[in-house]
Amino acid sequence: MKLLEQLARTRGWNEEERLILDQVQRVADEVIAPNAEHVDRTSEFPWENVRALNELGLNAVFVPEEYGGMPMSYRLYLEIVSVISEACASTGIIWATNFHGMKPLIQYGNDEQRARLLPRIAEGGLGALAITESTAGSDATGMRTTFTPDGDDILVKGSKIFISNGDVADLYLLFGKWSEIEDPKKSISVLILERGTPGFDVVSKEHKMGHNGSSTCALSFDNCRVPRANLLGAPGDGLAILLASLNKSRPSVAAHARGIARAAFKDMVAYGNDRVQGGKRVLDFQANQFTLADLAAELAMVEHWTDYVGGLVDQGIEDMGLEASVAKLRASDLAMKMAIECVQFHGGYGYCQDYRAERLMRDAKITQIWEGTNQIHRQLLGRSFVAK
Repeated sequence: MKLLEQLARTRGWNEEERLILDQVQRVADEVIAPNAEHVDRTSEFPWENVRALNELGLNAVFVPEEYGGMPMSYRLYLEIVSVISEACASTGIIWATNFHGMKPLIQYGNDEQRARLLPRIAEGGLGALAITESTAGSDATGMRTTFTPDGDDILVKGSKIFISNGDVADLYLLFGKWSEIEDPKKSISVLILERGTPGFDVVSKEHKMGHNGSSTCALSFDNCRVPRANLLGAPGDGLAILLASLNKSRPSVAAHARGIARAAFKDMVAYGNDRVQGGKRVLDFQANQFTLADLAAELAMVEHWTDYVGGLVDQGIEDMGLEASVAKLRASDLAMKMAIECVQFHGGYGYCQDYRAERLMRDAKITQIWEGTNQIHRQLLGRSFVAK
């Protein structure tokens, strides 16, 4: 582990950041990881894990101080996502979704909106991001949810699918189309829907391959009456807000995948040094050493690039969509590759639930799909080289 340990030492966390990471690691080791198998097997929402994270006040790291937060660097936020996700991928995405959903409110909301809504999140409330529909996956412009102005209110009608934290969130960042704007791209708008709004219903909860502790839900909106005061920006600002927000959430998904990859790599090293076959440890065989060498090199590169993208955000650089795509693409592909090799390393045991290798493989797959499929990211990157 010398290579990765050396990498960790070069990250240069300050004393306050190191203290926070030590606290997160303690909770991950003592609470989250021990609960992970139960959460996966029962599909129970991990409230104990969420409460443990809230006791650390972790939502505060991305909420401005004037609204009850204690803002830290985005690079630190990404590392926290990885530490939690290494212990339990479900819990990692639950916590990261708070950021995905509420960062646009922080960045694009007005002072009144932030003062009214953000303290709930800083105090430990859960957020959700509602974009995807049955007709609008990677192409968000195909959404059919409508926002119709009605005096001081907005009537919301439509549905969403695959919404993380869908049945537990306190606040939902909801995208739809403004009824008075015909252009499908220019009509996209965004508002904050509050839990308990009449007409809002959780239709179903998905039964998934992995991330079983994370709620993924279908939602419906039957003429929900939302105060116009909850509209972010102006009608039609939604697409610009969506694209800018994805530049922040995609590196977060990369950090989540990085956590899964770390877990798989550590399990491979531990098992390879312990398991004996033919009088030799699994890691005494050169072929297995070569496999670990390649995976360690790839993980080191993903670690560096994810930190690099985090640094771009901390520097205030907005035009970093391609860099975010590289992070999401490479980290998620590595998580899946690492998890597959982890199962193979464990042989027959890797296919059984006695070890977490099979859970890591199931959890890794979705990272190649959400926040834009990896095919979409390859297309974004590839066409950036086409001459105008």
